[in-house]
Amino acid sequence: MADPETAQAQHKSRAAGGTEHSWCKAVPGGTGITALAILLSKAPDFSLLQAALHKLQNAHPILRSKLHFDPDTNSFSFVTSQNPYLQLQTFDLSSTSTILQTLPNPETVSVSPFHLIFEHQLNLNTWHDPDPSSDTDLFFASVYTLSNDEWVVTLRLHTAVCDRTSAVALLRKLLELTGGGREKEFGEEEKLISLGIEDMIPTGKANKPFWARGVNMLGYSLNSLRLTNLNFIDANSPRSSELVRLHLPADHTSQIIAACGSREIKVSGALAAAALIAAHSCKHLPDGQWAKYGVTTLVDCRSNLDPVLPADHIGFYHSAILNTHDLNGSETLWEVAERSYKAYANAKNYNKHFSDMADLNFLMCRAIENPGLTPSGSLRTSLVSVFEDCVIDESNQLYEEMGVKDCLGCGSAHGVGPSIALFHTIRDGRLDCACVYPSPLHSREQILELVETMKRILMDGCATETQ
Repeated sequence: MADPETAQAQHKSRAAGGTEHSWCKAVPGGTGITALAILLSKAPDFSLLQAALHKLQNAHPILRSKLHFDPDTNSFSFVTSQNPYLQLQTFDLSSTSTILQTLPNPETVSVSPFHLIFEHQLNLNTWHDPDPSSDTDLFFASVYTLSNDEWVVTLRLHTAVCDRTSAVALLRKLLELTGGGREKEFGEEEKLISLGIEDMIPTGKANKPFWARGVNMLGYSLNSLRLTNLNFIDANSPRSSELVRLHLPADHTSQIIAACGSREIKVSGALAAAALIAAHSCKHLPDGQWAKYGVTTLVDCRSNLDPVLPADHIGFYHSAILNTHDLNGSETLWEVAERSYKAYANAKNYNKHFSDMADLNFLMCRAIENPGLTPSGSLRTSLVSVFEDCVIDESNQLYEEMGVKDCLGCGSAHGVGPSIALFHTIRDGRLDCACVYPSPLHSREQILELVETMKRILMDGCATETQ
């Protein structure tokens, strides 16, 4: 198996791998913009922040790379700059106010300026029209002044070079480098741009007979035509990504964690189950009518690659497993949670996150090229996506020093993707789940109803555990 150190040392570029290529195809349509935001009560030091961002780029060659598109071969590659290029954008109070005034602000729902700025970043698509004459930056950073005592620091990256694990590592390292108001040294730096995930799969794990690949492709295609979706509000208008947050208090969060632990499943299983049951309820189908729903589970493969990668290794090293589940409305939270999580775990045990990687990438690109293959041209590939593992975030002295009031991190999903993408964190013992959806395909009111129903289902599930 190839080692990252064997990547072409004499060249400053490499071709995008299969999964990275799929993201390069998806991002122009609106799916695959990774956004991070920190709400601060203390003014950030712009020069210190700029220096820290350059240190991140120096430490990770993929972050100082640019995206090159070759129209002759319809291929993408990463061209690594020798020096960091990122320039921090700053918006004063007046500029931020002007931006906020241009953003759609729902009259029926209270949405904070921090929330609106985050959605604004989630929809800034620098990569919507690949230009073969000019390589495109992959990493951007901005600071917005919300008031005299609130600031938002944002990072925006192309998902092909920054999955969720990378985003968490970047945010934590940025806070570490800027905390305390003094410049710090970074530590060990990567010398070369790493290989794509396909080149690091252990030998034999991705093997599949040709006939089996054909059967699986047919199965995925037929299942996608039979999947039930949330009702589409507007399938014709241009789309953007919006989000609703699902919060649970600490006592209910601990009960959910304990209930999952006793069943040997993860919190992602409970969240997926709540989404399935809530969606079925919101469809208002006749009693007992069955419907089939798709769940996409995203798994961080770093610990299973050859060589094993640490959690702070920047790039895209996730894979996906797609399962379908039939519901008729009579199911309980824990029944669906166990069924859905164990179906995922069984597929993972059979290495389907590796063996089906190329198939799912191919089908995603086919949907992008032919939206008519999806219901109402919606580009929906499943009802819900969820990450196998939860992010754990605990406030500390560094947060207090910097005045950290809130954090958000997720990816856009208004191109190809699910109706609702879940990004869950346990923050100071409380569940904080960002639920991203394509608008106006789905409305904020519709997703608010779905998320409120999910919350009620989770809390009712807690109640059954204490009886």
